[in-house]
Amino acid sequence: MKLIRFGAAGKEQPGIQDASGKYLDCSGFNEDWNEDFFTNNGLARLEEWLGANQENLNEIPAGSRLGSPIARPSKIVCIGLNYRKHALESGMAVPEVPIIFMKATSSLCGPFDNILIPKNSVKTDWEVELAVVIGKRAKYVSKENAMDYVAGYCVHNDVSERDFQLHHGGQWVKGKSADNFAPLGPVLVTKTEIEDPHNLRLWLKLNGKMLQDSNTSDLVFDIPTLIEHLSQYMTLLPGDVISTGTPAGVGLGLTPPTYLKVGDVVELGIDGLGASKQVAINDPEA
Repeated sequence: MKLIRFGAAGKEQPGIQDASGKYLDCSGFNEDWNEDFFTNNGLARLEEWLGANQENLNEIPAGSRLGSPIARPSKIVCIGLNYRKHALESGMAVPEVPIIFMKATSSLCGPFDNILIPKNSVKTDWEVELAVVIGKRAKYVSKENAMDYVAGYCVHNDVSERDFQLHHGGQWVKGKSADNFAPLGPVLVTKTEIEDPHNLRLWLKLNGKMLQDSNTSDLVFDIPTLIEHLSQYMTLLPGDVISTGTPAGVGLGLTPPTYLKVGDVVELGIDGLGASKQVAINDPEA
């Protein structure tokens, strides 16, 4: 299945993308795609409900906004320097254990929403990443059964303000958590539809120019390793997001370094998970 959420920000309704690519309204299911949904075997119940109801579902209105395909999760956990070439372009060593940082859930937005360049920003950057959505409570998980805890996968742009991240003291979370710094989607693709999440092309273009073009086969730490590692330190709850890291080609690593300016267009995608597009604007509240 491919799950979507549509409608005005904060008022999204649940839906799916069918096999023909149409977006269908699932508001009649009477549940959002949130922690409770995943906790209570929601994917299996939804599949059964669709078997009886899909032919009667309405297509969502043309031009409808897509929101994040999951409602705000309890946490967004990110992995730093998880592609070898990205570590090198950042001037940092390839890590021996996963580098973990958090991204505020208030940064979550839809896949086609604007990137808001924050007040006093001078280095807002892009990062295409494979996001893993947790399907059930995970604590002290072993690598051998870690994939049992995965609900599915999404495209994620881990937007980052490098000056905030690297030069304002403290943790990376400062540079990762501004509003609209986590465009997610367009769809959540359930794991049964992705044959091998460790062999997916991921790419990103800035103003039509390809800057990131890699494959998840280059991950330093694969998904089972990440779930095992994270679950030793925190309980992963249903609906939580693990963003698995970005490949080489971010603005920080270019010569000269290049950062987003008003009007820039960012397009990104991953095999089987669709593509998203954002336009950079100044934060209207700045």
